[in-house]
Amino acid sequence: MRSEKTLQTDYAAIAAVQNPNIHRSNLLITTSLEQLGDEFALAQDVSGRSRESYRRSIRQFLGWMKNSNMTDPRREDVLRFKRDLEERGLRATTIHAYLVAVRRFFEWTESKRIYPNVAQGIKGAKRSNGFKKDPLTVAQVKELLASLERSSVQGKRDFAIINLLIRTGLRTIEVVRAIIGDIRQDSGEALLWIQGKGRESKDEFVLLTPDTLKPINAYLAARGPVSDDSPLFASISDRNRGGRMTTRSVSRIVKAALRDIGIDSDRLTAHSLRHTAITLTLQGGATIQEAQLLGRHSNINTTLVYAHNINRIAHAPERKIDALLSGN
Repeated sequence: MRSEKTLQTDYAAIAAVQNPNIHRSNLLITTSLEQLGDEFALAQDVSGRSRESYRRSIRQFLGWMKNSNMTDPRREDVLRFKRDLEERGLRATTIHAYLVAVRRFFEWTESKRIYPNVAQGIKGAKRSNGFKKDPLTVAQVKELLASLERSSVQGKRDFAIINLLIRTGLRTIEVVRAIIGDIRQDSGEALLWIQGKGRESKDEFVLLTPDTLKPINAYLAARGPVSDDSPLFASISDRNRGGRMTTRSVSRIVKAALRDIGIDSDRLTAHSLRHTAITLTLQGGATIQEAQLLGRHSNINTTLVYAHNINRIAHAPERKIDALLSGN
């Protein structure tokens, strides 16, 4: 790893090239900026996955700098980068991630006295207060589960997956990561230990009620003998038979099942089943804190959005207009 002094020299050499009469070396610019981005990522006190995310995100900005023949970025340039991302039609969450990386990058360069923090105070992309996916209604959930074929091994597997998603609010990645040995007993109850979002280990769990566990056991019995370190839900494709499924394959299973009952909307997907679980929890009488535990939301404000929507619909003032106009 290069020393701080070397980094300062590299970046100073780039930033100093402002005279158009001086020949600029693209190799020097590219190499120095990429290395600087890698140094920044390595310096972050985060998980390995998050560190790699920072590395990828900051390279978006550094690549944009290179394509713009930019050697001395200013605050206006960072704002222009933000506008370019918005004009490309990227999702707000993606733009936000890139800008977080840019802000932290310049905080780091300033702390190392490599380059001033020209991104200070620049806001991320404005994100919607709502959700991009809709929950299913109780009637739709019942119809979906009743429609699934359960005589074949594949049918038993698909039913167990969809039923698990609806009753626990798991994310598809958490289902894919699960192995058979993650199901354990505690205080007479079956728990599925999971590696949650942003986690490095399986340190969270969901309760497997009898109605959740029974289909899983039926699938495992039909699947035949397997070791505890085998995927909980296995692929049946010829190229990956018995191996770990992908999140894409789980999403396809859910989407196909929804289409079979006449539901075909971009807002109703596998992730909708997570929203459905949290919504059903609140509709069933759970407290905000209990729903937060199910969803494993780090910020209770996320859970409050669900509660607000349920309360807004249940006590919709629009009904009062109808009642007044109808004379009731």
